[in-house]
Amino acid sequence: MEVIFTQDVPNKAQAGEVRRVPDGYARNYLLPQGLAEIATEEVLKRLHKITAVGDEIRIRETAVMEELAKGLDDVTITLTARVTPTGRYYGAITSTHIAMQLSEEVGREIERRWVEVAEPIREPGEYDITLRFSTEVTATIHVNAEVEE
Repeated sequence: MEVIFTQDVPNKAQAGEVRRVPDGYARNYLLPQGLAEIATEEVLKRLHKITAVGDEIRIRETAVMEELAKGLDDVTITLTARVTPTGRYYGAITSTHIAMQLSEEVGREIERRWVEVAEPIREPGEYDITLRFSTEVTATIHVNAEVEE
């Protein structure tokens, strides 16, 4: 099914793009959520307007994300967890833990999907973690993983 995206969909398309997507994906997700419309003659006539609105929203969101990234760059947070006799954590420190702690520290909601952790932190130490707000906007924070006493 060919659709025109009315809003940005991460890792799929930006507003105003015409793409062919699986029928089920369009019927069950894109169309009910208002993220896309079926590519018809009427919608194609409005394509430039949809693209302009998408660009405007993207510019506004990028400015907000850049401001947030500047405020978070080089922030240090400390997380603690229990360790086994071998020195490894019983569980692991994941992107969810990092996002929750960072939200508490800065007083602003940080989404888990922004935190890029290659693999969960399983041992105490110092780690540099990248926050990716969009394809162009990133920040680096420092995580001190310590032993819970």
